[in-house]
Amino acid sequence: MVKPKTEEEIELMRENAILVSRTLAEVGKAVAPGVTTNQLNRIAETFIRDHGAIPSSLGFEGFPAACCMSVNDVVVHGFPDDKPLKEGDIVTADITTLYKGYSGDSAYTFPVGEISAETRRLLDVTKASLYKGIEAAVAGNRVGDIGHAVQSYVESFGYSVVRELEGHGIGKGMHEAPGVPNYGRPGHGPKLVEGMTICIEPMVIAGGRSVYLDRNGWGVHSADRSSTAHYELTVVVRRGHAEQLSTFDFIEKDPTIKF
Repeated sequence: MVKPKTEEEIELMRENAILVSRTLAEVGKAVAPGVTTNQLNRIAETFIRDHGAIPSSLGFEGFPAACCMSVNDVVVHGFPDDKPLKEGDIVTADITTLYKGYSGDSAYTFPVGEISAETRRLLDVTKASLYKGIEAAVAGNRVGDIGHAVQSYVESFGYSVVRELEGHGIGKGMHEAPGVPNYGRPGHGPKLVEGMTICIEPMVIAGGRSVYLDRNGWGVHSADRSSTAHYELTVVVRRGHAEQLSTFDFIEKDPTIKF
């Protein structure tokens, strides 16, 4: 059984979610050709610590950075490095925080300079599939309803959802039950109840769905080296709707950020 959060807990989680959302926007302001993912990682870590929180990815099971930076064919868990980003690349920042005993988690895929029409379509479809999943995250539905909403939308465009990785519950822990896959059958899986807090995070590949693990034991790549995109928001399951705790508004309402 997954214990729903109290309204007091949800408000603490909202503080985390807003901080993560603002951190992503700070990263987005700096994304440009010639910038390195190590530079982006430092921006994120500084912003998080300056606001009294901890970047909970740092040291998590040995992860060496404050946030995941995944470029092009890397689906998730990319290590920041000193390789400059190039025009036409895409980079996903996946950021987690710990603040007042609760966790925050969100991810966004940014274009680097001008990107191709094909890459733009991948980003747009992946982000739209996230909102399809959120629409299904209502009390009385099941986890499979979320996965089906994401999967059916993504596959209608000829893309693939990653099956080895999934969204998750969130609370005091960064990852809690239930798992929230991006595929599934309607009416199957754990039941969604009011007050559940979950992260929905479509991870989409432009080509086939097969992936492989980097030799560093973390980075997950598309097997055919095609481009990948990843968007994540934290939501509360409510009756008749899902309430977003994190938001992309800080990114998408800032005229200085390319998205």
